[in-house]
Amino acid sequence: MKNQLFTAIKLSLACFILLVVIYPLAVLGIAQFTPNKGDVDFVKVRDKIVGVRQIGQSYTQAKYFWGRPSAVNYDASVSGGSNKGPSNPDYIQTVQARRDTFLVHNPSVKANEIPAELLTASGSGLDPHISLQSALVQVARVAKARNHSTEIIQKVVMNSLEKSPAGTPFVNVLELNLALDRL
Repeated sequence: MKNQLFTAIKLSLACFILLVVIYPLAVLGIAQFTPNKGDVDFVKVRDKIVGVRQIGQSYTQAKYFWGRPSAVNYDASVSGGSNKGPSNPDYIQTVQARRDTFLVHNPSVKANEIPAELLTASGSGLDPHISLQSALVQVARVAKARNHSTEIIQKVVMNSLEKSPAGTPFVNVLELNLALDRL
């Protein structure tokens, strides 16, 4: 019994050192190589915080670009997906409702032109980015709501482009919408 207790204490101490000291320090060290050094990247307008660059936000007004839907209502404290598979009837209804809503607000778009990412939630429910295709499919709606030409709105989209390490173009929705507000 004394041997087992001593072994359990040693294992507990080893796990404590590994999981409470070494692992967090390793993650912090790796974060130092990221653009923001692992810190939250608050976005401010006139010294007022309007969002976080790494966390998606809900936009429903026609004058803004919409991001990916969120299964957790963009709540970073409960990040996660819906866990419903593509054959789940509730999931199918949710995706169809999102498609129908998108088509009502974007009458110039056909159902088969809507990128899947605008109808399905990301795994975290917090994705702040959309693809270039997802932005371009919304240009007509945003241009009409803002009373600008589609060329001007498309130029704002193109000026907001970022590229993934693999070279895939994408747009941060918060940054794009703030650029629109500066027009």
